[in-house]
Amino acid sequence: MANRAGKTLTVRQVKSSNGRLKRHKACLAGLGLRRIGHVVEVEDTPAVRGMVAKVSYMVEIEAEEAS
Repeated sequence: MANRAGKTLTVRQVKSSNGRLKRHKACLAGLGLRRIGHVVEVEDTPAVRGMVAKVSYMVEIEAEEAS
């Protein structure tokens, strides 16, 4: 497994969560996203990557940084 210690992802919500599945809304909440245009910086972990993949149609990854 690759060592991802200290890496972060910058994630932006680009589509609304209205009318989406509860599981997908839960993923957005888990990422800390609340509204369109909201940007959060999250740890680069397999769990976070999975959440981003599940809601990839509503979010975009702006940057991948090593801290």
